[in-house]
Amino acid sequence: MAARSRAQSFDLAAVQYAAARPSYPAELLDRVEDFAGSPLAGARVADVGAGTGIATALLRERGADVIAVEPGGAMAGELHRVLPDVPVVRGDGNTLPLAATSCDLVTYAQSWQWTDPARSVPEALRVLRPGGALAIWWNTTAFDVPWIREQHARIAHHCGVRAHSAARPSDADAVRLAGLTGLRVTRRQLRWSRTVSLDVHLANIGSRSAFLVLTAADREAFFAAERERLAAVFPGGAVEETYVVDLLVALRP
Repeated sequence: MAARSRAQSFDLAAVQYAAARPSYPAELLDRVEDFAGSPLAGARVADVGAGTGIATALLRERGADVIAVEPGGAMAGELHRVLPDVPVVRGDGNTLPLAATSCDLVTYAQSWQWTDPARSVPEALRVLRPGGALAIWWNTTAFDVPWIREQHARIAHHCGVRAHSAARPSDADAVRLAGLTGLRVTRRQLRWSRTVSLDVHLANIGSRSAFLVLTAADREAFFAAERERLAAVFPGGAVEETYVVDLLVALRP
């Protein structure tokens, strides 16, 4: 139930999510094309757990024919506002509202963790045409950046969640943890960064589910203290956020 509450919490901050969340580097979609063995231009793509359309927009820019799948009403509404020409269907990765063998590519940007791989993997394979690809990716923590590592620990402590290990899983472990064992999987990690205002940075981390399920008082207490800390680290008010995108691409037999 706790996981479900967190997964559903994004509807509380759809506009904030769209405005503050990071996108992804251009190289990411280059690698998706390489590992899938086909271009995105003209491909039929289902972007699942599409949220406000951050990855959907990038796929469209590459010429893909995209359909967005999103369970949250407010998130889907924000996606439609930003990308009015993209079809949006309500649903989630465990039960895709899509026909069998209807897609060349199924993508999960920042959303695979909200699925049950025992259900979502067979669903993705059902929807993919033979030779199609499933691509999942996340912006993950750059633990080698001291202030980011320290902030990660503060967030975990305040929100009562388990802090992630600084050690990244091996390729075999990443495939196992994603539930993709038995498929032909390629993995790549890509480092990138963006510079944003302190306000946008705080809005970004505030749009995470771990904060959205807290009371308003708990959120306000954390962000007041965090603003003071980061103002000392970034006196000019510009925050460089560094990410490591973890990409896994699995091919349908």
